[in-house]
Formats: sequence, C-alpha cells, structure tokens
Amino acid sequence: MVLFLATLSLAALALGGPAFAAPDARLAIEIWKSPTCGCCQKWADYLTSNGFSVSARNTTQGMLNRIKRQAGIEPKLASCHTGLIEGYTIEGHVPADDIKRLLAERPDAVGLSVPDMPLGSPGMEQPDGKSEPYDVLLVKKDGSTEIFAKH
Repeated sequence: MVLFLATLSLAALALGGPAFAAPDARLAIEIWKSPTCGCCQKWADYLTSNGFSVSARNTTQGMLNRIKRQAGIEPKLASCHTGLIEGYTIEGHVPADDIKRLLAERPDAVGLSVPDMPLGSPGMEQPDGKSEPYDVLLVKKDGSTEIFAKH
C-alpha cells in the first residue's frame, strides 16, 4: 500500500503538482476520475462543500482500473472514481460524514466503497429527488467487506 501511494504521488508530481497540496492535510483527498464523467465532478464539488480540500486527477479508464486494483478495490466493489485520503481508499459516491467517521475511527482497513452509482447518493442526486437505498461498505485488507453505514 505504501508503495502504491508513493507511486500515485510520483504520478501526481509528473502531472503537475503534489499529491496532497491542500493547506488542511487532514481533509485533503485526491480523486482519480474520468474527464468525461459529470457525476465524479459533482461528488468532488460535494466534498469541497463539506470541508474537504479536493485534488481531482483526470485519467484514462485503463489507469483508473489499475489504481483501483492496486488500492484493493475488486471489480464487484468498483464505481466510477477512486479517492485517496490518509492511506485509505474511497471508492464511489461515499458521503462526506462517512469519510470523516472513517478518519476518526481509523480501522485497519483498505477504505470505504459504494459500489455502482446509486441514485440519490452524493453526486448522483436526481432533479425529481428520486433515490434508492444503498450501503457504504468497509473494505477490509483481506478483501472482505462489512456494512459501515446504511443510507
């Protein structure tokens, strides 16, 4: 995991900046996403409005899939973007309060995942207010998961 984060930091430097260039490093999150995915940018904006300093990195789908694999996110846990914060992976449309709780509790885990793209999750809000229930999963280092939060 340390080698993976170091590799991402070097990649970020090659792309024009430090991996975590925010003044408040506690809430600095780096997001890897497709440049054409609107909901990814909506999630990044949502995090910004909830106290995070966001560094969004556009990348190819192939590189994004490699980042997910190296970060411990199996295809069944994947969504459209991957975030990194304080050694944790944040996969998909995870609510800000769940990320803050993860950072406060510091479990021995890979991170959090909201697989797929559930309607009504942050960044996936619908104009008509339609939403569907979804779980935020805690991804353990052995690849297993448990429910971290229900929404």
